[in-house]
Amino acid sequence: MGNRYAVVLAAGQGTRMKSKLYKVLHPVCGKPMVQHVVDQLNKVDLSELITVVGFGAEKVQDQLGEDSHYVIQEEQLGTGHAVLQAEDILADKEGTTLVVCGDTPLLTGETLQSLIDHHDQEGALATVLTAHAADPTGYGRVIRGATGEVERIVEHKDANREEREIQEINTGTYCFDNRALFDALQNVSNDNVQGEYYLPDVIEILKNKQEKISAYQTGDFSETLGVNDRVALAQAEKTMKQRINEQHMRNGVTLIDVDNTYIGPDVKIGQDVIIHPGSVIDGETEIEDDAIIGPHTTIENCRIGAGTVIKQSVAADSNIGNRVQIGPFAHIRPQSDLGDEVKIGNFVEVKKAAFGNKSKASHLSYIGDAEVGSGVNIGCGTITVNYDGANKHLTTIEDDAFVGCNSNLIAPVTVGKGAYVAAGSTINKDVPAEALSIARSRQTNKEGYASKMKNSKKG
Repeated sequence: MGNRYAVVLAAGQGTRMKSKLYKVLHPVCGKPMVQHVVDQLNKVDLSELITVVGFGAEKVQDQLGEDSHYVIQEEQLGTGHAVLQAEDILADKEGTTLVVCGDTPLLTGETLQSLIDHHDQEGALATVLTAHAADPTGYGRVIRGATGEVERIVEHKDANREEREIQEINTGTYCFDNRALFDALQNVSNDNVQGEYYLPDVIEILKNKQEKISAYQTGDFSETLGVNDRVALAQAEKTMKQRINEQHMRNGVTLIDVDNTYIGPDVKIGQDVIIHPGSVIDGETEIEDDAIIGPHTTIENCRIGAGTVIKQSVAADSNIGNRVQIGPFAHIRPQSDLGDEVKIGNFVEVKKAAFGNKSKASHLSYIGDAEVGSGVNIGCGTITVNYDGANKHLTTIEDDAFVGCNSNLIAPVTVGKGAYVAAGSTINKDVPAEALSIARSRQTNKEGYASKMKNSKKG
C-alpha cells in the first residue's frame, strides 16, 4: 500500500446557514460536521491530512487540533482552487489523495475505504464517488462512456437537457493519483457560469490525456448529503441518529422509543441496557451492561457501571459505579465519583464529590466539594457549605457517619467515622469519630404566647 493523503475542503463561509457559526462547525448529533469527516478519514490509515480553511479558520483549527495540517484559501474561487492551496505540502509526493468536503458528515470510513480499493483495483488516475439520486436536481452529473469509464462531470448549471436526465450524481468526494491531481490543477480554467475553478474539471483534463477515470457508486445515497442550510442539517441529524440508534439496538441495547432517543456518535453502551424516551446521551459516555437510563435523562461524558438506574436526571463528566440509583430529578455535576450501590435521590445536587460504596443522599440536598466515605447516610436538606465568597473548601464525611436532616456542614470540616450529626445542626468544627454533635439552640416554649398575639391584633 502506497502513501495516502486527504484534503478536506472546509473554507466555505456557508451563507445559506444564516449563522454566526462557521458552517462546518455546526454539530450533527453533538459533533461538528468537519470532525465527523476527519474521524472517518482517520479510519483509512492516512499518511497526512490537510484541511483547507478560510473564514473562521482559527475555530476549525481549535476543533481539529493536531489531527490536521491547515492551509488557507483566502478567496473562495471554487473547489479546484481550494485543493490547489495544498500544493506546497502535497504536490511532489507519490501516493493516493482523497478529496472530501467538510460538510458531508454522513460519509463513513467503510465507504471511503471501498472508494480507495476500487481506485487501486482499476488502476485509475482518478475515481469519483457517485450515488444514484431519485431527484438529481442541483447535483453534478457523471457522464460515462460506452465502456463505463467516466468521460466527464457536468455541473447542473452547465448541463444540457439530456445530461440533466442522468441520475448518477457526483458526491463531491474523489480519489486521485496525487501527482496527476496537482499537475492537472495547473490547467483548470474558470470559464463557466460561476467563474470558478471546478475540481471536477480535473477529470476532463485527465480524460483528454487518455488517462483512466473510474467511478465507485455507493449504495447509500444518504451518506453523500452535503449540508448547506438548516434543512439539510436537520436531515443529516435525523439520518445519523437513526444510524447510531440502529447500531446500538443490533448490539443488544433496548430503545423503548427509537425516535425520541438521542445518542452521540462516540457513546459506548453494553448489552441489555434499557434507554427510555427523551434521553440524551452524549460525549465520551460509556454505559455498562444492564443499566436503565431515563426517561428524560441527560448524560454527557460519564462512565456508568453495570445495573445502574438513572431516572429523569442530569449527569456530566462524572464516574458512576455499579448498581447506583439516581433520581428522579437529581443533578450529578462534573468531577463527581460515585461508588457502587450509592443512592442519590430526588432533588439532590452533587458537585465535585466522591461517595463511597452504599452511601446515600436520598432527597433535597446539596453535596459539593466533598469526600463521603462508605455506608454514610446524609439526611434530607443537608448542605455542604463549600463557598465562603472567595474560595471553595472541602467537607469530609467518614465511613458510616449519619448526618441528620436539615444540617449545614460549613467547610472545611470533617465528620468522623461513625459519628452522628443531630438534625437541624450547623456544624463548623470537626466532629470526632463515634460522637454525637448537636449544634442548635435549645428549644424554648412560650405558653399561651400565640393567644396573646391574636388578641393584640384584634385591638
